[in-house]
Amino acid sequence: MSTATTKKTTWVIDPVHTTIEFAVKHMMVTTVRGRFGQVSGKIELDEEDLTRSSAEVTIPVASIDTREEQRDAHLRSADFFDAENHPNMTFRTKNIERVGDDEYRVTGDLTIRGVTREVVLDARFEGRAKKPTGEEVIGLTASTAIDRQDFGLKWNVALEAGGFMVSNRVQISLDVQAIRQDT
Repeated sequence: MSTATTKKTTWVIDPVHTTIEFAVKHMMVTTVRGRFGQVSGKIELDEEDLTRSSAEVTIPVASIDTREEQRDAHLRSADFFDAENHPNMTFRTKNIERVGDDEYRVTGDLTIRGVTREVVLDARFEGRAKKPTGEEVIGLTASTAIDRQDFGLKWNVALEAGGFMVSNRVQISLDVQAIRQDT
């Protein structure tokens, strides 16, 4: 009788080399882009089968940056993220499915403003490298779109010419670098 062992490694998200960005239509004609300046999290990587891996990510919503302080303050307010009562958004994987060479469909629970919804990310394992300091890193990219109203972000203004100030659809993109912890 043989017992199969799985080699799992632990990786911590490097916030300096990780970017969490979003894009949303403004006044139905332009796209406003922003990012979150802080992120933390952990990835448990199954070295033999990436579909058996998992991740947990925390993003402080007060770290939002759209290059316009007045807009950022509004986004932190109860009209949107309500950072005072819901300081973090989180993501936790539930399932990973391989869909191509280094390409995956990652299903997980996204929580914003205390509301949790299942989302699906199109993800890519970008590879591994060693930093000059000797640390091993991995790179991942992912993208998805959500309806912000599903998470209680309902504030809007009707425009005189029709449509609304802020679209409901939000594009999200992630470029993640993580550092191996169990070397």
